[in-house]
Amino acid sequence: MEIFSKSDIGLVRTQNQDDCRFGVISPSCAWAVVCDGMGGANGGNIASATAVDYISTEIQKMFSEDLSKAELSTLMTEIVSQANREIFNLAQNDVELTGMGTTCEFVLVKDTSCHVVHVGDSRTYAIRGGKIKQLTEDHSVVQEMVRRGEITYEQAQTHPNKNFITRALGIKPDVHLDYIETNFVYGDVLLVCTDGFSNCVSTGDMVKLCHENRGEGLTDKLIEKAKDGGGSDNITVAVIY
Repeated sequence: MEIFSKSDIGLVRTQNQDDCRFGVISPSCAWAVVCDGMGGANGGNIASATAVDYISTEIQKMFSEDLSKAELSTLMTEIVSQANREIFNLAQNDVELTGMGTTCEFVLVKDTSCHVVHVGDSRTYAIRGGKIKQLTEDHSVVQEMVRRGEITYEQAQTHPNKNFITRALGIKPDVHLDYIETNFVYGDVLLVCTDGFSNCVSTGDMVKLCHENRGEGLTDKLIEKAKDGGGSDNITVAVIY
């Protein structure tokens, strides 16, 4: 099992408020966390870094190969819930950080299972053969409109409120998290990204690039493609295969 990640400021922003980290626990187990911070001059940076630091430390400390799927689900969601409280408490104690928050994609692959804890509008995709599936559903105003049938998926891609999210870590003392579990087989590619990537790269190009490239060359190509598509936000990707 291999994992690679890269983050880039993009072509428009003056600072990168994304953060990411990953690790390989064993030949059959790897994890990644990708966060997109928001709020104030420094708040976004602090929120995403706090989440990444906390989650990374705790999963390495608490993970055990003999955890059942149910126990792993509980562990991952509790770690992200506690990261939420860490960010919220920081904001409560510093008026300059009021309102800061971050999206979070926390992905762990163990043997033939993929586990995802998701909040916000960063995404996790699964690529198998020539097909791609978005495992996560955006927590956004526009996605709610799609769900209610008010606009189509295609209209959502260019909607002016596309970036208004409805859930994030750090905004409230408690947060509702999505937990997704799916199977993972040899040849699959998991693509974890912030919206600075998914807003600028078509799913067809994601599949093509993941089939034609590997390793750091793949993450370089993914970032390059997002810049070609406008690079209007910070861009972060992680790939597991």
